[in-house]
Order: sequence, then structure tokens, then C-alpha cells
Amino acid sequence: MLQQEDLNFLLTNRIPRIALTRLMGKFSQIRHPLLARASIAVWRLFTDLDLSDAKKQKFDSLHDCFTRELVAGARQVDMSAEVLSSPCDAIVGACGSVEGRQIFQAKGFPYSMQDLFGPTQDTSAFQDGMFVTLRLTSAMYHRFHAPQDCTVEHVTHIAGDTWNVNPIALKRVERLFCRNERAVLRSKLKTGEPIAIVPVAAILVASLRLHFLDLLLHVDYRGANELPCQASFKKGEEMGWFQHGSTIIVFAPKGFSLSPGIANGARIQMGQALMHLPQPS
Repeated sequence: MLQQEDLNFLLTNRIPRIALTRLMGKFSQIRHPLLARASIAVWRLFTDLDLSDAKKQKFDSLHDCFTRELVAGARQVDMSAEVLSSPCDAIVGACGSVEGRQIFQAKGFPYSMQDLFGPTQDTSAFQDGMFVTLRLTSAMYHRFHAPQDCTVEHVTHIAGDTWNVNPIALKRVERLFCRNERAVLRSKLKTGEPIAIVPVAAILVASLRLHFLDLLLHVDYRGANELPCQASFKKGEEMGWFQHGSTIIVFAPKGFSLSPGIANGARIQMGQALMHLPQPS
């Protein structure tokens, strides 16, 4: 098992990550149905790719498949007012209480919210709060949605590396999420509580599209890093997408609690209960 982990780590991290990510980005954009079909067939050999709930069944490119939309009704959003729903399909990683302003990517591997959010951001709203790490595998649905009625008020883009974010790397590379390219979406719920949604890029995936900004955030982005905005979303409404797969970390203030079943290794779909809002006293 240890030898397998060593080999996995070597193959996915000891390579020219950013160069390979750029190359994959260009390859995935090639619009040729036959090439797309062949690439998807190879992809299926290594993943549990399931396209049965995709709106389209024929794709013009790999990018077209990575960023696929789903048929109506493929995901059921928990509309309970007290529920913060999952913004994406994912495998739950480290989760639970923020210890002061420190969180964990894996057992024994802490990092600070300040390092993750960047030097311009005040993280005090989430001190002693709750967090959930959501890992999207390459085969998963890659779009993410509003977890509750909310308004996105600010986006911070932080340039960085593209380490693989699989569990093996998380156990070996300290502060991994703080090293990778990421964006911090600061939002406010309709009920007034702040939340933060932090999409983190990974190898082959340094590209993020947000519907409310006319920008593609990626490894070669050289625009403004601080992006004030005022974008309102209804619960379950699509906010944007990744290319290929990556990680989203959700932060909520003190008083929120994890929903039943949310634990390391659990699988969750977009719209299912992720956290519960504080109960009125």
C-alpha cells in the first residue's frame, strides 16, 4: 500500500504541474467530436465517469464534457430554510470546527484561514466557526451552486501552484490548499450571516468561471486580484464551474453545525444538506 501511495504521489505531483495544466487546458478545448469521443473513452478506463444524467450525450470537446450541464431534476435541492446545502457533488474531506482560526487539510496538517484567504481578507467572521472540504473527482459534475439565498459581495483571486489535491498529497504536502491557485467568494445569506466559498484549483484544473464576473480565472490570469461585486443568487442557482475537478471549502460562522452524515469520506450531491444554520434562541 505504501509503495502504491509513493507511486501515486510521484506520478501526480513530481511533474511539471503548471505546464501540464496549460497543455491539458489547450487540449481539452480542441473541438472535434471524434477526438472528444476517443478521449472520453480513455477517461472512462481510469474513472467511474457516469454521463447518464448529462443534458447532452454528444460532446464537441473534452471541455464540453468536463463542464456539462445536467438534465432538469437530476439533483434535488434541500429547500429547508435552516439548511445550507452542498454547492457541488463531492467527497467530503476534512470538516468540523475551526479551532480559533486554524483548520486541518488532513490529520496533523493544519493551516490558517488567513493563509488560505490571503493577506487582504479579514477572517474573524469565521473564527471558531465550521468548515467543510469538498473534493470533486475528475468524473464528477463540475458546476457549483448557491448553498442558500445569498449575495456574493467580493471575490479575491490568489495565484498559485497546481498541486494534486488527492488524499495522498494532503497527507504529505503542508498547507497544500494555501499553495494552490484559488478564489475566495465572500457572501452574505439572506438571513444576514456571512459565508465563504473557496474554490481551490489543482493539477489540470486551474480554470474557474464565475457567472457574475466576465472573467475566466486561471493560472495565466493577470488582472485585478480584488473583485468587488454584488451578485444575488437563489438557493440552488448555478454560480459557476471548474474544468476537470478540484476542491471547494465552505466556511460558516460560529453557531452553524454539520448536517447528519457529513463526515470525512462521505459522498454528497449538490443540493443535499451540508450544514444547519443556528437555531433561534
